[in-house]
Amino acid sequence: MKNSLIQRRLLLACAAAAISLPQFAIAQSAAVSGPLVLYTSQPDKDVKGTIAEFNKKYPDVKVEVFRSGTTEVLNKLRTEISAGAPQPDLILLADSVTMEALKKDGQLMPMKNADVSGIPAQFYDKDKYYIGTKVITTGIVVNTKARFKPASWKELLNPDLKNQVAMPSPLYSGAAAISLGAWLSDPALGGWSYVEGLKSNGAIAVRGNGAVLQQVANGEKSAGILVDFMALNAKAKGSPVEFVIPKEGLTFVTEPVAMLKTAKHVAAAEAFVNFLLSADGQVFSTTLGYVPILKGVKPPAGYPAPEQMKFMPLDTGKILEGIEPNKKRFGDIFGG
Repeated sequence: MKNSLIQRRLLLACAAAAISLPQFAIAQSAAVSGPLVLYTSQPDKDVKGTIAEFNKKYPDVKVEVFRSGTTEVLNKLRTEISAGAPQPDLILLADSVTMEALKKDGQLMPMKNADVSGIPAQFYDKDKYYIGTKVITTGIVVNTKARFKPASWKELLNPDLKNQVAMPSPLYSGAAAISLGAWLSDPALGGWSYVEGLKSNGAIAVRGNGAVLQQVANGEKSAGILVDFMALNAKAKGSPVEFVIPKEGLTFVTEPVAMLKTAKHVAAAEAFVNFLLSADGQVFSTTLGYVPILKGVKPPAGYPAPEQMKFMPLDTGKILEGIEPNKKRFGDIFGG
C-alpha cells in the first residue's frame, strides 16, 4: 500500500513536470526583453528573415540593425571605438579573419554561454570569442561542356586550361583572400610558385564572384574559383555548371558572430547567438541557401553536407598576419 502511494505521487510529479516544461521554456523566452544592437554585413533579406524567426521565440527583444558591407561596418565600428562609444552588442560578419583582428585588439567578449555542442571545432574560436553560424565554401566551378575539367587546385595549372580560368581577386574579396592564405600554407601547392603558375597559365583575377560565374556559365572560361552557393544555385536554375570539391580540400568562411566587450544587452545577445546556433536557427539558414554548421541538420537540396566535404586547414592567426603582404604580392603578380 505504501509503495503504491509513493508510485502514484511519483507519477503525478512527472506529469506536473511534463506540463510545466513548455511553460518554463516560454517563461525563459519571455524573460529576455529589451533592445539588441546588431551590426552585420549579411544580405538584407537574410537579416530580416533571421530576426523574424528569432522574434517568434523572443518576441520582446527589439533588434536594431546597422547593415552594410564589411568594410563600412568595420569603419563605423572603429570610429565608435575611437570615440569611446561603440554601439553594437553583436557583430555578424563574413569571415573569421576579421573577427580574429578584433579579438587581438581586445574588442570582443568570450561567449561562455554559447552552446557549441554539435558544431565542429574548426568552425569556432576555441575560447568562443567568435563562432561560425554557417559554412560557405570556395571550390572550383566548371562549365559542363569544358574539354578539361579540373578535380584539384593543382589541376588549374594544366596546359589544357591555358587562358581558361577566372577567379575573384583577394584585393576585393575576403573569401578569396582566405583562399590565397590557405593555398600558401599548403606545401603540396608550392606557395607563391602556385600563384605565379596560375598567372603564367593565363588565369585572370576579377573583382567579384559574379563575374567568375558569368564567364564560366557562358563558356568564355572553362573553369573558375567560386563560392559554393553561387555555383549550386546557378546549376539548380539550369546553368551549365558543376561545383567541384578540390582533392586538396575546400577553403571556407563561416559568417561568425561575436559579442563586443562593451555589450550593454548581454542577455538578449546571448539569446540571439544561441538561436543562430540552435537546430531552429540552423534549419532556417538552409532556407536561405546556406550549408548548416550544426551536425544533423540537412543542407539545402543539391548541397553536400559538411561531413561529406573535405576542408583545407585554415590557421586564422597566420592568415591574419599575412593578409596585407599577401594581397600586395598578389597585386604585383596579377595587377590591381
